[in-house]
Amino acid sequence: MCQSCLQRLVLLLIVFITINAAHVSQAQEPWPNNKQIAISLSYDDALHSQLDNALPALNQRGLKASFYVSPLSDAFSTRVDEWKEVAVQGHELGNHTLVHACKKSLANRDWVPKHNDLDIRYVQEMVEEVTLANTLLYAMDAQTIRTFTAPCNDKLTKNGNYIEAVKDQFIGIKGSEDPNFARLIAPNNISAQQIIAYIEKQPKNIKLINVLFHGIGGDHLAITTAEHNKLLDYLQANKDKYWVDTYRNIMQAIPQN
Repeated sequence: MCQSCLQRLVLLLIVFITINAAHVSQAQEPWPNNKQIAISLSYDDALHSQLDNALPALNQRGLKASFYVSPLSDAFSTRVDEWKEVAVQGHELGNHTLVHACKKSLANRDWVPKHNDLDIRYVQEMVEEVTLANTLLYAMDAQTIRTFTAPCNDKLTKNGNYIEAVKDQFIGIKGSEDPNFARLIAPNNISAQQIIAYIEKQPKNIKLINVLFHGIGGDHLAITTAEHNKLLDYLQANKDKYWVDTYRNIMQAIPQN
């Protein structure tokens, strides 16, 4: 083999080893303060029980969370100043579209109004709706970095996947993470111990757990206030292991490609 060819081969091997080492280091890099697992507590739909029950419990324990609001909901439109205060207190106001369109064609979706059926919406309609929601939220909290959660986790409109069309507006879309990195649980009428068991049984490669709530002691898809508070107490008692923060902050801590 010619000397120059050998030199090029050695150089390529060095570059390959360096890149691999960087990838391994990045994969093994701990969360801030050497926390083992990030926990994103989030609350969908902008509900009265979230302001009345969840928010005081979070603030009492110094825990930060993400609230994915639908601005046309009653609890949002009638309590705008309180939602502004949520952001002032260090929590995240996340985008959950304006009117919470879901696919009526799926099982147990009788509650979806015909006019709000994602099956009859077009991608461009959803892009405009999501963009307008971002503008409204910016007017409330002046944040330029935003995350998103799709209502009902539905993505397909009449003519395509609208998430693909809006994803560049966000640093993170909850539920779209690599399943080898993150998991999601949406508690509904279950105990804190069941949620804790779910968190504790995850394999070591899982570094992010999304706990996605709706009602807290009221409204829909609810868990009781007592069980919610037990979970918060558990997370606070294990703060040496868990990093509990807004989904935005967690996403910002992940190196972006």
